[in-house]
Amino acid sequence: MIELLALIESEIAEDCTWNGIPLYGEVQIVESFADIEVQVVSSFADIEVKVVSSFPDDCGEWEFVDSFPDFTIRYVESFGDITIKFVESFPGID
Repeated sequence: MIELLALIESEIAEDCTWNGIPLYGEVQIVESFADIEVQVVSSFADIEVKVVSSFPDDCGEWEFVDSFPDFTIRYVESFGDITIKFVESFPGID
């Protein structure tokens, strides 16, 4: 039962991962079969994301690509796996 609750209430880990997926790197937006469903919010986000054009090596740094991503996302209006807020500086989790 505890394991089931852990799956339902999955959160971003202190090492900046969600279900074992590092939340930095090259990201591709897809319409189906995404690794993570993402809801964009203006406040109280699970993670703050900075879009970069190269070297997305730190927590919350995402480089959007068309192929060979580290992980895929799909935008949703509600009930996403995680919530994100786009920022110009200081990406990551609090």
